[in-house]
Amino acid sequence: MSDKKQASLLVQGYEVVIGFETHAQLATNSKIFSRAPTAFGAEPNTQACAVDLALPGTLPVMNRGAVEHAIRLGLALGSHIAEQSVFARKNYFYPDLPKGYQISQFEIPVVQGGEVSFFLGDEKKTVRLVRAHLEEDAGKSLHEDFIGQSGIDLNRAGTPLLEIVTEPDMRSSAEAVAYAKELHKIVTWIGVCDGNMQEGSFRCDANVSVRKPGAPLGTRREIKNLNSFKFMQQAIDYEIRWQIEQIEDGHAIQQATVLFDPDTGETRAMRTKEDAADYRYFPDPDLPPLVIARSWVDEVKAGMPELPRQMAERLVAEYGLPEYDAITVTQSPAMAAYFETAAKASGQAKMASNWIMGEVSRRLNNEEKDIAQVPVDAETLAALLKRIADGTVSNNAAKQVFEALWTDDRQWEADGLVAEARVLLVIEAKGLKQMNDSGALEKIIDEVMVANASMVEQFRAGKDKAFNALVGLVMKASKGKANPQQANDLLRQKLQ
Repeated sequence: MSDKKQASLLVQGYEVVIGFETHAQLATNSKIFSRAPTAFGAEPNTQACAVDLALPGTLPVMNRGAVEHAIRLGLALGSHIAEQSVFARKNYFYPDLPKGYQISQFEIPVVQGGEVSFFLGDEKKTVRLVRAHLEEDAGKSLHEDFIGQSGIDLNRAGTPLLEIVTEPDMRSSAEAVAYAKELHKIVTWIGVCDGNMQEGSFRCDANVSVRKPGAPLGTRREIKNLNSFKFMQQAIDYEIRWQIEQIEDGHAIQQATVLFDPDTGETRAMRTKEDAADYRYFPDPDLPPLVIARSWVDEVKAGMPELPRQMAERLVAEYGLPEYDAITVTQSPAMAAYFETAAKASGQAKMASNWIMGEVSRRLNNEEKDIAQVPVDAETLAALLKRIADGTVSNNAAKQVFEALWTDDRQWEADGLVAEARVLLVIEAKGLKQMNDSGALEKIIDEVMVANASMVEQFRAGKDKAFNALVGLVMKASKGKANPQQANDLLRQKLQ
């Protein structure tokens, strides 16, 4: 990294260091060590069986589906999948942990290493992963509905999780959020997690510290349970500012677990941070080592979908897309499919990516819709792109056509019209067909030049601004129907 770029990343002279621990709830129908269901929203304590309640004499039994999801994630991230891994007991007391320990993995996790690559602006970044290990979730303490007391809901107890841990490779809140979004895309793309952050299916903990450039790593504080990308950025930015102020005021940073309060925009310490030794990890005597045969890994690999990064590389090779476009249109399988359909049907791949990243995404974001809910299907977008390419409509007129199709699509469904006919119907109805008759355009240009002789003289005297003004007048006189490039070319010929 250049000294100039390094300096641009500093905050008040400090380098920011961020690592992530993400809990992804696995998309299984039952819990990791029991047959209890995992569906969200059930009445408290209606989805907890004897194993989850830690009743005497119960024994955990491994969920094969949870292991298969771990294998899928390892394959997607380029990780090593351990042929043998070990479950351990992580001992701590909390009211929503009936056993008094959590079954997790410590020394030998199932998924080891790997990386996540993404773009931050137009710069490619890579975050290295330490591990991803299987574990069970704890229950949940409920404080809102009980006056001076807390209730315990054990529906979540035993829900299967993959905890995905990174190296401290991120250097800004923007980079951390971009990493989290990319990881979220991957786990939902391969179907191991539904990614619902509001329901707690994808929860991120950010380890944040600051240091002077070249100094050893600073003391980190862990921001727990960040359940939205917006709050994630706000929380990390606040924590960075807080730590720098503490150091500048002569105070030492104490390792701690903190929570972010969206109402105040501040983090607050919950407890001093435990180290691994405090949990007294030891192998769980009720669970044998988890053994994964290579044939099982090969079987899972054969059933894997085309991964986002692989698809992006293919789109670059097949359609000539810039890498940034290819990564952007592979945000989800649905968006990728929408792009490929539009690109193939129109023969205008770059134009298709421009429209999907621009007009389509802007409208979806404004209406808080997903690509699956897009009112204008890919075939109709392709038909519109073809009309831009062949000069039937200008790009600006095409936006008006798109607006009509988006907001009142049913009006243009008459008689079961196919996409091509429907687009042409809107163009005709709105009077947006571009003028391609050079004779008619020449007549308009002649009239504009006669009516604006002073501007013509200014252009001939070397003032280029006069030319742009004349083009604008030509377009206005044609009611926006003139082909802009044709108008430019004909006007320049006549002026010269």
